[in-house]
Amino acid sequence: SLPDMDLELLHDPEDELLCANLMDVVQATLGRAPLGAKRCSRLLMPAQLQAQVRTELLRLACSEPCGLRGALLDLCVEHGKACHDVGHIAADPGVVPTFQLTLVLRLDSRLWPKIQGLFASGPAFAPLKLSTGFRVMKKKLYSSEQLLIEEC
Repeated sequence: SLPDMDLELLHDPEDELLCANLMDVVQATLGRAPLGAKRCSRLLMPAQLQAQVRTELLRLACSEPCGLRGALLDLCVEHGKACHDVGHIAADPGVVPTFQLTLVLRLDSRLWPKIQGLFASGPAFAPLKLSTGFRVMKKKLYSSEQLLIEEC
């Protein structure tokens, strides 16, 4: 792990712009997240969570050969003991991926009793807020290094 000062020296403005675009795609994907057979809910990502995720994605990408451009992002939402896959995003579809990030977001636990009915059949479009806690798992696709799990 690099000290914070070294991370500043490795700062890539291209990755910053790419990360902003990637976060827009994440927001759009969450906006149409399927949480049940026929149900969709607009998952709201608080600004604090967006900033934390953005910082973490950039930090995890700084040691990669292509930076954030080489990332595949699997987006999951955890509620209760279940983890639902809501999307797969290539940071730059024109680049061969060098690493895979699995971002696991959590629903605000105070909402769980209110949303249990969402997992039945029928249409619903209720906005749901995500917790500021999340987990990121990084897997290098070109190396046999161990899986890296970051809990924030």
